Amino acid sequence: MLGYIRFELIRTARDGGYVVFGLIMPVVMYLVFTDLGLAPGDEHDAAIYTMVSMAAYGGLGAAFNNGSGIAEDRAAGWLRRLRLTPLTPAQVIAGKVVTGAVGVVPGIAAVLLTGALVNHVTLTPGRWLAIVVLLWAGTIPFSLLGLGNGYRLTGQSAAMANLMTMLVLSIVGGLWVPVSGFPSWLRALAEWTPSNGYASLSWHVAFGAAPGAREIAMLTVWLVVFGLYAMYGYRRAGRTG
Repeated sequence: MLGYIRFELIRTARDGGYVVFGLIMPVVMYLVFTDLGLAPGDEHDAAIYTMVSMAAYGGLGAAFNNGSGIAEDRAAGWLRRLRLTPLTPAQVIAGKVVTGAVGVVPGIAAVLLTGALVNHVTLTPGRWLAIVVLLWAGTIPFSLLGLGNGYRLTGQSAAMANLMTMLVLSIVGGLWVPVSGFPSWLRALAEWTPSNGYASLSWHVAFGAAPGAREIAMLTVWLVVFGLYAMYGYRRAGRTG
């Protein structure tokens, strides 16, 4: 399984979509949104809030990109070859999730580093570490959702579905514009999205509060739902890929 994970990591590093959506775009958008001043609080607090938002956005981009190549693998017969190996369906999915978990780190780190160097964000070492861990671990449900789409859809359709899902979750979840500025009905909807729960964990920590139990419970539920979806997609793909 380690050889499979290493192979997938090499493929990810060579993927242009990963470089654009997982690394470059989050940093550029962080700098743009910081200048727009949409986040609440003074200049320093706004820089912290936007930094966490865009780091979360980068995590989503890398996580979803991890699943976008699955449909192309199906068309090339790669999934059929995997079924000839000793790897079980759970191990194959776990390997892709591990690949996604490693792949999100550079994007998250790039935004946090930009916040520290460009906007002079200052946090205690404990808060920096907690934010990194929460942003990293919280991408797993989205990696599973991206994999499910990749297993269920065909080539370009899977890539478009993952891109659109990422954008919708980012916007509705309040990663681009704080949900405090949403209409009441949209704010209520946003608070149940996995993307809002994901970012909220780190928003709390960044401003000295403990991660919310509600957000943790909600992300856990989404993790199970998306995990079942990915397993279902993998088994269905076995009939055609």
